[in-house]
Amino acid sequence: MSNTVTIFCKNTGKYHDFQRGTSLMEILTSLKVELSYPVVAARVNYKVEDLNFLIYKPKDIEFIDMSTSSGMRVYVRTLSMVFALAVRQLFPDAVLRIMHSISRGYYCRIDHLGFYLGEEHIAALKQQMESLIKQGLPIVTEEKQVKEVKKLFQKQMNDHEDLTLFETINTPYVRYFRIGDYVDFYNGVLLPDTSYLSMFDLAPYYDGILLRVPNRQQPDRLEEFEMMPKLYEIFNEFISWNKIMKLNTIGEFNIACRNKQSFDLIKVAEALHEKKVAYIADQIEARENIRFVLVSGPSSSGKTTFSKRLSVQLMVSGLKPVIISMDNYFVNRVDTPLDENGEYDFETIEALDLPFFNSQMQQLLNGEEVELPFYDFEAGKRAFRGEKLKLDHDTVVILEGIHALNPLFLREIKPELKFKIYVSALTTISIDNHNWIPTTDTRLLRRIIRDYRFRNYSARETIGRWPSVRRGEEKWIFPYQEEADVMFNSALIFELAVLKRHAEPILAEVPKYCDEYTETHRLLKFLNFFVSIPDREIPPTSLLREFMGGSSFRY
Repeated sequence: MSNTVTIFCKNTGKYHDFQRGTSLMEILTSLKVELSYPVVAARVNYKVEDLNFLIYKPKDIEFIDMSTSSGMRVYVRTLSMVFALAVRQLFPDAVLRIMHSISRGYYCRIDHLGFYLGEEHIAALKQQMESLIKQGLPIVTEEKQVKEVKKLFQKQMNDHEDLTLFETINTPYVRYFRIGDYVDFYNGVLLPDTSYLSMFDLAPYYDGILLRVPNRQQPDRLEEFEMMPKLYEIFNEFISWNKIMKLNTIGEFNIACRNKQSFDLIKVAEALHEKKVAYIADQIEARENIRFVLVSGPSSSGKTTFSKRLSVQLMVSGLKPVIISMDNYFVNRVDTPLDENGEYDFETIEALDLPFFNSQMQQLLNGEEVELPFYDFEAGKRAFRGEKLKLDHDTVVILEGIHALNPLFLREIKPELKFKIYVSALTTISIDNHNWIPTTDTRLLRRIIRDYRFRNYSARETIGRWPSVRRGEEKWIFPYQEEADVMFNSALIFELAVLKRHAEPILAEVPKYCDEYTETHRLLKFLNFFVSIPDREIPPTSLLREFMGGSSFRY
């Protein structure tokens, strides 16, 4: 048997021979691969591996930097571990919780401090992190049986931490990371040592800390800081609810499900949604001059079902709601702008016929009757089917679409006639204290299932389009979310455990040797943390039915 192995490096476009057992770091150094920014990891047969990974068999290898989503995750995970270590060293009895993404960073809380977290403590933590980074401490990857890892973590934990994730994890072995004597768990690979962390910051954020990270498009600079009080408020509300229910992490959720509480969780979560929708309807009714309700949110946030449920609640209040999908105001496909790849860009606001839309809404406000358009997506053209509308004194128009909060819409109509709603799936449960669940993962899984079931798109196709969708959201949706009068969190605490059984067979169809498999592999690993629960108890009016099927609403 030869002692050499042949690899194909996608960065060089060539085959190369190396000794078996050569690390990715050694291959990187030998091939002198240079990217726009420092290399942080590599895709090995489309799976992300750390630079200490050893090659024993022929592989396809692509080195990646922080400008990729996978590379940025590696960087942020490593930064999180260094942050956690700094907290442990300065405040041994405290518990760090890295909770969710907000304000272009990550909102964190330090519980059980015994005193108020002040700016001087945050400055001390930053200084401690900088010291750890400067030392270039090796980050070692180890793997053992789950029961052995659990014992290892128990030795360093304080009285306020728990190991519920290891009690419910669905694998005999688990990988963890070590810096010196400190061990931690992360759902993915990390950097080789702490010196790779070139940029970060800690900033006071309400009652916690914002962990600031590099900008993915320009990783040599930090993301811009901006306060987001409305988004923080809705996150905090649901996190407080989770805390009362003692369901902060996947481990706690899995244990609750094993104790046969899953159906109760479904009922409570759905009731909470209905209560929130009714509360929003009451706000609209209280402002008697509202004529237009604008419902915006990113892809797969559940805008459509939310609008339908809101419509029901408005009818309960004695109003006459009419839902208009802004998708019906797309320009004809031949007139749709193209993106940088020459593909139709359906995310840009220029894909909509703004003058025609604004003209029709103004006509309605003036008491005129208009014929509403219908967009034939198969033909790629606007059509009319004789659907006419004239507003009565108690009619409320619900305008649903990703651009609904953009000020270019209804710009001639007085603000007091408009009520703005932002809908998003703000996942508030975490994997554990140091591993948050990105809100985008929930929306991507929803979209994969919906596209497969109702639009005849494979998971590979949906994942392939997702980066373009995300770029559109960053440009056209997120900048306006704080303009909303109210925000609605469409996430359901149980939904990932339900989506699991729908998503896994669809994701299993993605070929293992394609660019989309990197994301597929990550999502499958993530779903493996959850127990699976059936969807039979989910009501037909549930927002989740928009994606799984079985809804009593017509779409």
